[in-house]
Amino acid sequence: MLPALARFTFIVAFVLLVCAFDSGATNKIIYITVAAGSFERRETVVAFALPQYLKGKFYRLRDEAGSILPLQLDNGRQATFILQGLKAGDTKTFRIEELKSEAKELNENVQLAREGNKLNVRVAGHSVLSYQTQPSELPSPNIKPIFRRGGYIHPVYSPSGRMVTDDYPDDHFHHHGIWFAWTKTEFEGRHPDFWNMGDGSGRVDFEAVDETWSGPVHAGFRSRHRATDLSGAAPRVALNEGWEAMVYQAGAVPKPFYRFDLTITNTSATNNPLVLEEYRYGGMGFRGHRNWKDKDNVFFLTSEGKDRSNGNATRARWCHVGGMVSGQLVGIAILGHPANFRSPQPMRINPDDPFLNFAPSQMGQFTIKTGEPYVARYRFIVFDGPPDKVELDRLWNDYANPPQVTVSAK
Repeated sequence: MLPALARFTFIVAFVLLVCAFDSGATNKIIYITVAAGSFERRETVVAFALPQYLKGKFYRLRDEAGSILPLQLDNGRQATFILQGLKAGDTKTFRIEELKSEAKELNENVQLAREGNKLNVRVAGHSVLSYQTQPSELPSPNIKPIFRRGGYIHPVYSPSGRMVTDDYPDDHFHHHGIWFAWTKTEFEGRHPDFWNMGDGSGRVDFEAVDETWSGPVHAGFRSRHRATDLSGAAPRVALNEGWEAMVYQAGAVPKPFYRFDLTITNTSATNNPLVLEEYRYGGMGFRGHRNWKDKDNVFFLTSEGKDRSNGNATRARWCHVGGMVSGQLVGIAILGHPANFRSPQPMRINPDDPFLNFAPSQMGQFTIKTGEPYVARYRFIVFDGPPDKVELDRLWNDYANPPQVTVSAK
């Protein structure tokens, strides 16, 4: 072991070396080079880790032609921007520039505001979605109080301002826009159903909002839910559930669209596993506009070219649901990330209701164990008009295989 004086000298030398490196790096111009890879890029979300030697809070990007792009940092120093366009195989270089807090580039184009028991997100002043925190009010006195629920997204709007989701529909009071719950389970020898709340054996409850933010590139929130087993002698929390939602700047080409990401993380709340038994639905659910209850006014399209007649219980990278609302054709596509369990995940496409669910339990039993979280990632694309399969494939490739970023100092 080194003597105390030698150890002290070593530590001081190391600190000075680090400081010298930081000083040298920050005295240089910092660039990033974005590589499109195998895919054409257009209005693509790009994220990268900002170098630790950049200590500022606010930055922007400037390309070689002098055009400026907003750059947004999160609390983990992850930087995000929207790449406007880049051909497959090409690269593009940007200069990172630090900003003062009052710079106009910091305008919060994507805004989140808490209004009562909702987190409302707007892009350029237009409503995109709302997240229900505490349990919502029942829309009818005929609905039993057991169905009250929080911790879900509704409404979701298209760029024309038309709603694409539903809440407490007459045929399924437990359907809520975009929500998450498991159905056929085993926990400590019991069989709670967290999906069908009316049975009273289980439920999922909102617990807290941990973080919210707004910014020039994205707005979002992190929240917590808990899945409680009600089938035993006393309520017992089986799973803790975390949500991270991120709503981005609106896209415009080839037509306007909204885009948001949702990451759901389930962790065991005890030392006992939750067993997910084979079943046709359970997990991330979507309930479409109530006008789409009319079978002639709704259609489904999967990444594999299937529809409602033949898409149920098939696997797909993405699935679109759409129909007429207030005289306008609108739709939403749900894109599954390739890192998801059993990706591409099988789907439940309901033959009678405008309901879609990515359900990995269709492929057999699996278990959520202590120390082994279940993570599910989805991207949602909302637009007016009919779906464009080529464009949705391109958007899925952006999500699944994002551009690569290299940082350099000169």
